[in-house]
Amino acid sequence: MIRIIVVHALLFLLPFIAYAIWLAVVRRSASAENWRDAPLLWLSMAGGLVVIASLVMLASFDDKNADANYTPMQFKDGQLVPGKLE
Repeated sequence: MIRIIVVHALLFLLPFIAYAIWLAVVRRSASAENWRDAPLLWLSMAGGLVVIASLVMLASFDDKNADANYTPMQFKDGQLVPGKLE
């Protein structure tokens, strides 16, 4: 679960990272003064769109178990057998 959160946080930060690289290349400085003039609303919206696009792609292409039947966990011979997809 933590991996999914970290991946989506990094995806959200991609526009900010791209802007920082652009500042470093074009203006030769990524100083705090340049960040005060940054289009933070647009960068945040772009990051949100990247996260939404990644979630849509994940939902669209992750169908490896689409036709599988779920067997819930159960006790067999005193042992707890975890649930599984068959």
